[in-house]
Amino acid sequence: MSFYTKQALAGALKDMLSTKSLDRITVIELVETCKLSRQTFYYHFQDIYDLLGWIYKTEALAAINNSRSYETWKQGLMTILEYMEANRALCINTYRSLGKEHLEMFLNQVLNELLGDVIDEIVDTHNISEEDKRFIIRFYSHAFAGSLLDWIRDGLKMPSNMMVDYIERLMEGQFVDLAERFDGKDG
Repeated sequence: MSFYTKQALAGALKDMLSTKSLDRITVIELVETCKLSRQTFYYHFQDIYDLLGWIYKTEALAAINNSRSYETWKQGLMTILEYMEANRALCINTYRSLGKEHLEMFLNQVLNELLGDVIDEIVDTHNISEEDKRFIIRFYSHAFAGSLLDWIRDGLKMPSNMMVDYIERLMEGQFVDLAERFDGKDG
């Protein structure tokens, strides 16, 4: 029952975001829409931003679980962008509200997970310090997230496949090259 309650609240929030900004949605509106009590909402979430984080984690992170290797990272990135396109109102209204920080945290988290697995796979046969790996993952996660935030700011006008194509062309050979450049270097 708990998961269904969370899903109902998530669905109500996403529906409301198609007509109003995140800043203008209240917990009272959400629970009235779902015919739940405020106590039920606060049993599951601290606030609307906590619900927002749950939506991003459960929907988007789960979607990339099978695309987190060197061979499949582009599909994982495409899945993230397709999620954002399918949830355009959610992403744009989050970006244009006080929730922008939550969107940025989500993007960095999902990209850290995606790129972390790719970098771990690539550097597996190289002598690279954990500190160097963390820096590489953080650097590229922020670069990707910044590009995606710009894409959202611009209204997701560029097709997702074109965005992935640009990133793929920029990254072609970079992961392997990084592993070789950092091999044996002290962090």
